[in-house]
Amino acid sequence: MTKTELYIVRHGKTMFNTLQRVQGWCDTPLTKIGVERIQYLGLGLRDIDFSEAVSSDSGRAIETMRILLSEHPDGPVLPYRVDKRIREWCFGSLEGAYDAEMWGVIPRVLNFKNYDEMIDRDTTFKEICEAVYNADTANWAETYDELSTRVLNGFEDIAHRVEKNGGGKALVVSHGLTIAFLLNLVREENNVRMDLDNGSVTRLVYENGAFNCEEIGSTEYIEKGIEISKNLLS
Repeated sequence: MTKTELYIVRHGKTMFNTLQRVQGWCDTPLTKIGVERIQYLGLGLRDIDFSEAVSSDSGRAIETMRILLSEHPDGPVLPYRVDKRIREWCFGSLEGAYDAEMWGVIPRVLNFKNYDEMIDRDTTFKEICEAVYNADTANWAETYDELSTRVLNGFEDIAHRVEKNGGGKALVVSHGLTIAFLLNLVREENNVRMDLDNGSVTRLVYENGAFNCEEIGSTEYIEKGIEISKNLLS
């Protein structure tokens, strides 16, 4: 059986990413720069033989996948589905606020003076999730159990389906905090300090019912795409 791998991409840079606003279940489109980098990423990934493609149901993830598939020779025929379980965290009433506002509130909920102190104390994903849940006045945010179950089940089901069909590589588009959280669920020492660039690729191998991490937040595929683009223009 062929090895089962997930190439997990963080969506392209959006308007809210650029404005440094909280973007979980709310959505904004990719910026011009965001589109360009995903086009380069698509070129950098075009030689990889994917067996299927999956994105979250957020518009920014769907837009990212559309661009990636448009650059891939198998894009028009590659099976593609949308899975809401791999969408970003829901930040409830904090959605749309400036990042600085949310990361000013969350440390205080956890009895820290500021964000830096919270991070220095090795605060866990579970503690941050619970703080978001408690700070959410709209009652939209998920509990830690709800969040961890949907994220892990979502990615495991993708990997299990690929494995069941003989293995291979799946192209997956998800979100920064969700990918970092998945890595923590897979291996606990992967912590909240992780900062994944838009368009970066995290590669996981699925074997014997478990994930192993092979690559985290790589931008090498974008750089490869930039070089391919230069050669095409020369």
